[in-house]
Amino acid sequence: MLSIAMAVVVLFSTLSFTINMHFCGGTLVETAVFQKAKGCGMEMDQTTTERCSITMKNCCDDEQLAIEGQDELQLQVDKISFEQQLFITSFVHAYSNLFEETDVDISSYEDYRPPLVIRRIYQLDETYLI
Repeated sequence: MLSIAMAVVVLFSTLSFTINMHFCGGTLVETAVFQKAKGCGMEMDQTTTERCSITMKNCCDDEQLAIEGQDELQLQVDKISFEQQLFITSFVHAYSNLFEETDVDISSYEDYRPPLVIRRIYQLDETYLI
């Protein structure tokens, strides 16, 4: 799960995208990512301003915000110190040993026979397991 989260972080840190915003009267009306904002339909037409002698100011405004991603993500190995290399190798070795299977049924007493009971020691010492 952690590796998926790290992959998503790397993906979004390298991704470049633009956000288009349409303002109408100073108020944000529409935003669009990866495409142009459609607008509110109140943009002024050039033909109406040419016919009138009064020039009117357009109340709509388009703004574009470009977010640049990171281009280079390569780690330069020659700048890693000896202590960092030692830590990386010991971490990889310890992490890989976590997944080794160990034999649980190892018994070193399988080849030995139990001793013969001559006396009942628990009766002599009067110790009983309850």
